[in-house]
Amino acid sequence: MKPYRSDTPHTVRLTLNGREVSAQATSRMLLSDFLRQVLGATGVHVGCEHGVCGACTVQIDGVAARACLMLAVQAEGRSIETVEGLNRDCAVELTDLQQAFKDHHALQCGFCTAGILMSSDAYLRQVPCPDEAQLRDMLSGHLCRCTGYTNIVQALQAVVARRSGIKEEGVENVRSGS
Repeated sequence: MKPYRSDTPHTVRLTLNGREVSAQATSRMLLSDFLRQVLGATGVHVGCEHGVCGACTVQIDGVAARACLMLAVQAEGRSIETVEGLNRDCAVELTDLQQAFKDHHALQCGFCTAGILMSSDAYLRQVPCPDEAQLRDMLSGHLCRCTGYTNIVQALQAVVARRSGIKEEGVENVRSGS
């Protein structure tokens, strides 16, 4: 990474949800703050600011990452996807992942939901047919104080079943890992 002077703003150019953007950031500004405060991507929630809670999870070049652990200047030239961009191709309807969260009541207060959706989206692209243990392991990087994770796991299992062509009655097999 090139050296940055701390006392001057720097222009950061990146692709945000498929759109080229550029804006000024100080050398010490976190990517989470840059996305929310400067670029208006308020779906990026800031919880712990230590990378523990997962609320600020975005996808950087297709990989789920904590935006609170990266400086805005480090995002130069990168492609960033936030929850706002999750559904940009079919803006009227929810994606299957979003619909499953709705159908299975996989959120309550919603603070953690954007980060969980972004992690889940990236994970299911890498592991298209995970079992329940794998889903729970992926979710272990997120703190949700409301749901107890059961409905989140059920929503993810429904997405896995739907994407792999398993009929609704076959979801039990996906849930149990059979």
